Amino acid sequence: MRFTCLGSGSAGNALVVECGRTRVMMDCGFGIGETRERLERVGLDPADLAGIVVTHEHGDHLGGVAAFAAKHEIPVYLTRGTSQFLPEDFPAELVHHVDPHNSFALQDILVEPFPVPHDAREPVQYVFGDGNVRLGVLTDLGCSTSHVVEKLSHCQALVIECNHDLDLLWNGSYSFSLKQRISGRFGHLDNKSAAALVKDLERPSLRHVIAAHLSEQNNKPALAVTALAEALGCEESWIGIANQRDGFAWRDV
Repeated sequence: MRFTCLGSGSAGNALVVECGRTRVMMDCGFGIGETRERLERVGLDPADLAGIVVTHEHGDHLGGVAAFAAKHEIPVYLTRGTSQFLPEDFPAELVHHVDPHNSFALQDILVEPFPVPHDAREPVQYVFGDGNVRLGVLTDLGCSTSHVVEKLSHCQALVIECNHDLDLLWNGSYSFSLKQRISGRFGHLDNKSAAALVKDLERPSLRHVIAAHLSEQNNKPALAVTALAEALGCEESWIGIANQRDGFAWRDV
């Protein structure tokens, strides 16, 4: 298994997982042309994708899915709640509903959705596996739960939201109501909360940890890296960052 990120942040998100000859994209918050360009950057073509799995309906995750999937006839996997936000004219034959509590096989990839607390209709995040190794991706949630910890334990790779630093958020220019939403139980993880979640995991074979969905206004990569490294007791150089422009390059699990 290997994985790469095409970009991560409030302006758009997309991540690709590859197992054998199967490649699946998680979310697509970019336009058709930009998505194609970002795929080309990592050596892929739209025809290489077996499907797109979607976490929730917010524009930076679902915004580019319908146009891209319809143009290239790519199946889309999402919860019934999220599917309500697809355009009415989106091809029904491309829609596959996901049960948040049941795993499913997408060719060579086992996809494990799990529900998370976030301010969306029926949000999920995903663990991807090939029978030997597992990649957990957790990019949008307000707080950890015992179920989240259970699902992400025993992963070999983890991409986790470090959206904001609480001090930067509360001392920043956002409105009070937006600050409350972001830092609330159904908002986004701050650095310290992400670090606490990682510390709670059973992680005897964890090889990769990457901080994702960083706010450009309310966070700094160094703060996220320091928080995660302290939680894991590792060198800061071991922690990766997914940024908005470049995401991150392919990593082997």
